[in-house]
Amino acid sequence: MPKILYVEDDKDLATMVKEWLVGEKFTLELVHDGALGWEYLRQGDYDLIILDWELPGMSGVEILKRYRNMSGMTPVLMLTGRGHVENKEQGFDAGADDYLTKPFAMKELSARLRALMRRPAMMVSNAIKVGDLELDPTKHTVTKAGQPLHLLPKDFSLLEFFMRNPDKVYSTEALMMRVWNADSESGTDALRTAIKRLRKALDGDTAESDSMIENIPRIGYRLKSR
Repeated sequence: MPKILYVEDDKDLATMVKEWLVGEKFTLELVHDGALGWEYLRQGDYDLIILDWELPGMSGVEILKRYRNMSGMTPVLMLTGRGHVENKEQGFDAGADDYLTKPFAMKELSARLRALMRRPAMMVSNAIKVGDLELDPTKHTVTKAGQPLHLLPKDFSLLEFFMRNPDKVYSTEALMMRVWNADSESGTDALRTAIKRLRKALDGDTAESDSMIENIPRIGYRLKSR
């Protein structure tokens, strides 16, 4: 499913948008601070980006300028309460692909995002490959050595995150924040259970020590690319 980075400091609006887009079959990473949003954008891989204009730490338009200056090509939708033509021009000049003024209807937001997904630049395969694993976030499919794997939605999201960041070690807390969107003890247990399911799907009866998903004691987990 398409993966979106959404940077928005209005937490009430952000919650409503997140619930709506998840219901529309998008995967969402939500950040409330501009500087942190920039770090997510630098380190992650997204199919769409939604930026609020006014953000603490770094403005949405500054994030956009930096992203385009590093040759970032992912479509960007700007959100703002500003309706003046000059502000729209500034956003488009910085590299925005579309612009939506608050308040907006959720159905219009979905329609704008799907239109961005249909643009020619987005028609190129979004498949991610690590070793003999291939995952297509748009088609929501994953194969290993050409054989399809059938994963639960949360397991798919977790594997997608690992494949976008191979060989990088992430703590349980970091995975919960970036993928699981939970910080409770039950969330930790659910994450560990998902990792066990993923290992079973990827490795079959292979010993845990030889799993593609490696446990680094007292540090976290990583997906080995070799």
